[in-house]
Amino acid sequence: MFGLGEPWVYNVSMAGVPVSQSPVAPWLDRVIAALLVVAAAIAIWLLATMVPDSRGHGTHEQLGMEPCGWAVHWGLPCPTCGVTTAACYLVHFSPWQAVKVQPFGTFVALAGLLLAVSGLLHLITGRSFMFRLAMLPYGTITSCTVLLLLGSWLYKYLTFTI
Repeated sequence: MFGLGEPWVYNVSMAGVPVSQSPVAPWLDRVIAALLVVAAAIAIWLLATMVPDSRGHGTHEQLGMEPCGWAVHWGLPCPTCGVTTAACYLVHFSPWQAVKVQPFGTFVALAGLLLAVSGLLHLITGRSFMFRLAMLPYGTITSCTVLLLLGSWLYKYLTFTI
């Protein structure tokens, strides 16, 4: 059904397709969705146990990681500076603070949360999670994500304090 020669034009309702019509083995479709849900639950739990760093970066240090080398050596933010802090603010129900700290981090955290919810719903309803993923417009998503990352890096550069 999903051979390389076939066009990717399907009449699929918003409900999706049964897991039996997944582009991968049905058991693998379920395992991938379940692993995503478990990973998201662990990430949310970890972020909930942390306190967002008031500097807008450095929250990852609570996980035993080293301070960012860019900030230490050059006094400048790296492209993902503040992503963990933004995700932490989001989990602590402070979405505006998350956006102020790092717009890209907020986007990544929200995207991860939405993906996990989608995975859970697909597990519950017996629909194919991988089919839904295969239908995403990856070129558009990638372009927008790179632009948001670069824009957020510029924003972080202009608002960065050590």
